[in-house]
Amino acid sequence: MPIDLFMTQLSPTMTEGKIARWLKKEGDTLESGEIMAEVETDKATMEMEVVDEGIMHKILSPEGATVPVGTAIAVIAEDGEEVPADYVPESSIEAESAVTSEPEPAVQAPVEKTATAPAQVEPAPAPVARTGRIKASPLARRLAKQKGINLAAITGTGPNGRIVKADIESASRRGISLGQMGGGSTAAVSPPPVRPLPQGPLPYHADEYERVENSMMRKAIARRLTESKQTVPHFYLSVDVAMDRLMDLRAQLNEAADGAFKLSVNDFIIKAVAKALSDVPAANASWTDTDTLMHKHAHISVAVAIEGGLITPVIRFAEQKGITDISAEVKELAGRARAGELKPEEYSGGTFSISNLGMYGVKQFAAIVNPPEGAILAVGGTDERAVVEDGSVVVKKMMTLTLSCDHRVVDGAIGAEFLAALKKHIETPASVLI
Repeated sequence: MPIDLFMTQLSPTMTEGKIARWLKKEGDTLESGEIMAEVETDKATMEMEVVDEGIMHKILSPEGATVPVGTAIAVIAEDGEEVPADYVPESSIEAESAVTSEPEPAVQAPVEKTATAPAQVEPAPAPVARTGRIKASPLARRLAKQKGINLAAITGTGPNGRIVKADIESASRRGISLGQMGGGSTAAVSPPPVRPLPQGPLPYHADEYERVENSMMRKAIARRLTESKQTVPHFYLSVDVAMDRLMDLRAQLNEAADGAFKLSVNDFIIKAVAKALSDVPAANASWTDTDTLMHKHAHISVAVAIEGGLITPVIRFAEQKGITDISAEVKELAGRARAGELKPEEYSGGTFSISNLGMYGVKQFAAIVNPPEGAILAVGGTDERAVVEDGSVVVKKMMTLTLSCDHRVVDGAIGAEFLAALKKHIETPASVLI
C-alpha cells in the first residue's frame, strides 16, 4: 500500500519547514539513509533522510513550499505497485475530518489556556498509528498515544531511524505535541501563536524599496521574541564592573601562550557567569506551568550573529571547563554556526544566555529572555570612565552588564545576588581560573 512521507521535526523548535531542494524526483528509488531533500528550518538548512524505502510516486510539496510538521510532503510506493488515482494522503484526510466533524464538548474536556500554553482553536485529532509508515517501537507508540504526541513530528534515534521510548520522553520534555488532543500536557516552552497586525497599503513608493523574502530563521526570531515580550514578565538589573584586572590578566595569559591560544573578554565572561550560577543556583532556573526547573549545571547559550539572523550554540557544563577549553569550544561552534553546520543538540538545551555587543561599540543594552531560560545577560563594551575611588576621581576601564530576568522564576533579590557574584568574579579574575 502507498506510504506517506511527512515533514519531520528537524530542530527542537521547528513547527514548519520550507522545501529548499528535492534531491529525489518522481520515479526515483528511495533507499534508507539516502538524502531525500534539503529543508530550511527556523535554525538552518538541514538534510532529510529516507526512512521508508520504495519508489517516489508523487511529490506533494514543491520546492519553495512551506509545510507544517506532520504534513505529508510526498507519497512512495513499492516497485510495480499501482497507486489509486484518487489516493489522498492521511494527513489530508485528518485535516478534512478536523474541519467537517461536529464538536463533542461533552466528551472532550476544554483546554485551559495560559500565558505559556499554545492556543488551540481547532486542535487536530491525535494521529493514527501507521504500520509500515513511521518506524516506532510498540512501547513508543503507546507512550505517544498517552501523551498526545504526533509520531510524524519526531525523528527517531533508534536503528534505521526507528522511534524509541527515549525519543517520546525527550519530545514530552520539550513540549512537542503537534497534533495532540485536548487534555494532553503542554509545556511552557510553546507560547501562543502571534497574530500578525493588519497590513494596509504600504506608505512607500514601489520603486523606493526592494522586497527581501523573510527566511524561516527570521520568521522564527520574530515569532519567538515577540512571544517572549508578550508572555514573559521581564525586569532588568544593571551593574558596572571594573575591567582593569581582567584586561591585564588576559594580556598576560595571551602573551604567555605564544600563539597556542588567544583568550577573548567574552571567554572570561562565560566562565565568570558559570561560576556565578554555581554560587547562586536559584538564578539557573526555568519556568513551566507546573514546576520550576532548577538546573544542576550551567549550559551557557552564546548568541552568535550569522547571515540572516542569529543562533545560540551552547557551552555545556561550563562550570566544569577551563577557560582555554571554553575559548576553543566557542570558536569552533561559532565557526560551524556561520557555516550552517550545527546539529540541533548543539544549539538547544541552554539554561542561561549571554549576548555580547561590546565589540560593536555598544555601551549598554537590554536583551530579550529566550524561553524556557530564566535570564539573559547583555554585555556592553569596555571603555575608560572617571569613577570615584576612596574619595578620589580615577580613570578605570569599565563595563556595563544588564541582566534580563523572567520574574516568574528569577526574583529581584536573586537577580541582584547573581550580579553581585558575577561582579566579584570579573573584578577578581583569578577566581575564574581556579
